[in-house]
Amino acid sequence: MNWAARRLGGRFHYGWVVVAVVFFVLLAAAGTRATPSVMMIPLEHQFGWSRATISLAISVNIALYGLMGPFAAAAMQRFGVRPTLLTALVTMAAGVALSSMMTHPWQMILVWGVMVGGATGVAALSLSATIVTRWFTTHRGLAMGILTASSATGQLVFLPFLAAIAEKYGWQPVVFVVAAALAVVVLPVILLLPERPANLSLRPFGEAHDAPVAPPAPQQNPLKIAFDALFSASKTRDFWLLFFSFFICGASTNGYVGTHLIAMCGDYGMTEVQGASLLATMGIFDLFGTTLSGWLSDRFNSRVLLFWYYGLRGLSLIYLPHAFGIDFFGLPVFAVFYGLDWIATVPPTVRLATDVYGKERAPIVFGWVVAGHQLGAAFAAYGAGLLRSSLGTYTVASMISGGLCLVAALLVLRINRRPRAVGVQPAA
Repeated sequence: MNWAARRLGGRFHYGWVVVAVVFFVLLAAAGTRATPSVMMIPLEHQFGWSRATISLAISVNIALYGLMGPFAAAAMQRFGVRPTLLTALVTMAAGVALSSMMTHPWQMILVWGVMVGGATGVAALSLSATIVTRWFTTHRGLAMGILTASSATGQLVFLPFLAAIAEKYGWQPVVFVVAAALAVVVLPVILLLPERPANLSLRPFGEAHDAPVAPPAPQQNPLKIAFDALFSASKTRDFWLLFFSFFICGASTNGYVGTHLIAMCGDYGMTEVQGASLLATMGIFDLFGTTLSGWLSDRFNSRVLLFWYYGLRGLSLIYLPHAFGIDFFGLPVFAVFYGLDWIATVPPTVRLATDVYGKERAPIVFGWVVAGHQLGAAFAAYGAGLLRSSLGTYTVASMISGGLCLVAALLVLRINRRPRAVGVQPAA
């Protein structure tokens, strides 16, 4: 790694190389998380599993993906980013490959829900927050926006391709392609991902030369680190505002649209490839929207940005059931407006968490906030499946998701509006 830093040191800061490596890791993980939505209809046809049954496995996956966040951030502090990440990638690839042999719903819950869900929780937003706070003092919003946009790019790259494979060859070849993609990203993590800037005799990007040196990594048990951060943060109102607003964020993105949009398109006579292409189109817009959101969060009030993001998302979800009945412009209009702020909420939320809790503790606190995000996603994934099974339509689920987003738009205006509570350490 030192040779790479020396070669690149005169051109740009090595932190941007780290961002590139983590971008591809998150891209592969995003493709993995999106895979069950492609498999939903083929599994329904082959095994006769109900959509609610498949949604249960997906909801377990989503919940563990979020709940792993704070513990993953704590493990990265205690054991290092690279060992923690490599363990997760190997587990993820093995779990995806094993799922090719499943024939019963409990096997899907065990492999995709528990094994893959837990591993993807390491290669997630907590990883992005850890990398950004360690490697950047300035341009944190832009770096976080780029890393967050990898989720959209993962859908852009994987979904139409995987849907075409599933449509032509079935669901089993899909899981082998995903497992191979995960194996490929292991090599750059081994070769190009140092622990901290100090390992390369560097300072974080934009940090002054006379700034205090970062404290050494804590030696406590990762569980204690994670729960200590939760105990301290949970005493503050800002934590619960961040938690519940991100709960709604997860419910209205990964949980509802990310899980059910392809199946929803099938209800209106569209093929799986057409549904996946619609998600990929939204991914294109989110790639730009989330990167732009990171740039904006370096310059403007994060509370105001979040107000607009949640408000516009809520209106677009309320519009979604009507979009299928409007020729030509219906779904493209939804794809543009929803896609632009799909996960644009992440950079301002990380900025607010860092402002309130400091750069060392913020990744772990944000990990608990992400747990709320994924609990919301699990709630919506299973709840929307139940509503579809009982009502035969997703309309009610769309209206509920849209209404919750409008509530979140009001909640975020109260974050970080009064002095910090005692017991929470601010940024140095």
